[in-house]
Amino acid sequence: MIGRLRALPARLVDNKSNDLLDLFALHLHCHAPIAAYSKGMKQRVLIAAALLHDPDLLIPDEPLSGIDVTSAGLFKHLLGELAAQGKMILYISHVLETVEKVCAHVVIIYKGEIRAADSVEHLRNLMQLPSLEEIFSQLAERRDLGQAARDIVAVMQSR
Repeated sequence: MIGRLRALPARLVDNKSNDLLDLFALHLHCHAPIAAYSKGMKQRVLIAAALLHDPDLLIPDEPLSGIDVTSAGLFKHLLGELAAQGKMILYISHVLETVEKVCAHVVIIYKGEIRAADSVEHLRNLMQLPSLEEIFSQLAERRDLGQAARDIVAVMQSR
C-alpha cells in the first residue's frame, strides 16, 4: 500500500518490501494479519514502510517504543548510516539517553517553548552538566526530582 501511495513501480515495491521484511526479521510473519503482530513488530513494519521510498527526510516519533533490544540496536545503527549518507533525521523522543547517543543536535521543547537548540556536546560544556537528562531538568522542569521522589515515598509510607 505504501509503495502505491508513493507511486513506486510494483516490481520495485515487491523487491524492496521482501528485502526489508527479511532485514527487519518479519519475513516469517509476512502473511499473518497485522493485528496478530506485537507492538515491536508493528513498529518495525512502520519503519520499513517509512524507508521504502528512500526519503531524504525521516521523522521517527518514539521509534523505539515497544521494540526489542536487538531491533533497537539495529535502528540506532541504521540512523547512523542514514545520517552518514546525508539524510536529514528529525528524531522525536522523550528517552533522553537514546537521544544523547543518536543525535548530534537537539532542540529541547518544554510546554511548547524552545528552551535550547544546540549540539549535545556544546550544551554539556555550556551548562557543565554530564547528561542531556540533567540539562533538560535544568532548562525545563526546574524542580528537584530526587526530592519529589522522596516525597512520593514518604506519602506511600505514611500511616
